[in-house]
Amino acid sequence: MKERPSAAAPEHVRGIYMVKNKKILAAVAAIVVIVVVVAAVGLTGSGEAQDKELQFGYVTWDGEVASTNVLTLVLEEAGYDVKMVSTDAGPLYQGLSQGGLDFTTSAWLPVTHASYLEKYSDKLDRAGVNLEGCKIGMAVPKYVYDAGVHTIADMRDHAAEFDSRIVGIEPGAGVVMATERAVDEYALDGFTVQTSSSGGMLAELKSAYAAEEWIAVTLWSPHWAFSEWDMAYLDDPEEVYGGAEVVETMARTGFAEDNPGAYAIISAFNWTQDDCQSVMADIFANDMDEKEAAQKWIDANRDKVDSWIAAGKAGADGENA
Repeated sequence: MKERPSAAAPEHVRGIYMVKNKKILAAVAAIVVIVVVVAAVGLTGSGEAQDKELQFGYVTWDGEVASTNVLTLVLEEAGYDVKMVSTDAGPLYQGLSQGGLDFTTSAWLPVTHASYLEKYSDKLDRAGVNLEGCKIGMAVPKYVYDAGVHTIADMRDHAAEFDSRIVGIEPGAGVVMATERAVDEYALDGFTVQTSSSGGMLAELKSAYAAEEWIAVTLWSPHWAFSEWDMAYLDDPEEVYGGAEVVETMARTGFAEDNPGAYAIISAFNWTQDDCQSVMADIFANDMDEKEAAQKWIDANRDKVDSWIAAGKAGADGENA
């Protein structure tokens, strides 16, 4: 390498040296930029992850808190910038239909969110089923069930014990709307559906259970409450709550084209009730941080997670082929 010219060197010599030095520095900087870009593309399969923060909508049901945290960490591991956006069911579907939200793992079908799907179906992309064998319904502590309340209709004879109320979650939630229909269908005259939040419902259940008081709540499976307390669903012969439910992943229309790699990952995402239950239990029963509980599950299910990330890379590579 040539030595730097001394201050005594002619001005034109020093000028030539400075020009060459700037060119070398510019070349080095360009190489660094290329390396960074190549590294990012190698992780995601394209430059899509750097284009826009992904808006991940979810309702704050315990299972959806679990799935949203897990999939967020998976997407971030794959190189995407993700923002979790909590909302109620109505604004969730509205946000997806208008493009303000990109996707969700919170779509309960065919009954729970049927009204939203009917309203917005032409503006939604049903990416895939992420959880099967689910159920919604009205549940009571086992000591209430053992006292003779086996069906929803049986509640008519025990209005005083229930204080003529059913404790629900957020207004507009599918299970709440189904419960309001159940009150009419089973002629539970004088009963009201008390709405609050998932956390509020569980707090009331915990308090009533500890005192062995009678209570009826809106509940769903999988849910950690069934492992925390001895609970039973009331029979629903009129099938107001429907049969088996699935939870689907949905995206806004156009998301697959805008983010093929991310879309491939959310489409591949699928887990079991035991998977979901374990994350829920860590968060809500064991008071573990949401992200810590999600990472714990990811670490214990590395092969499954790696297959989702591989699907994302293949999807992005296919777009760029």
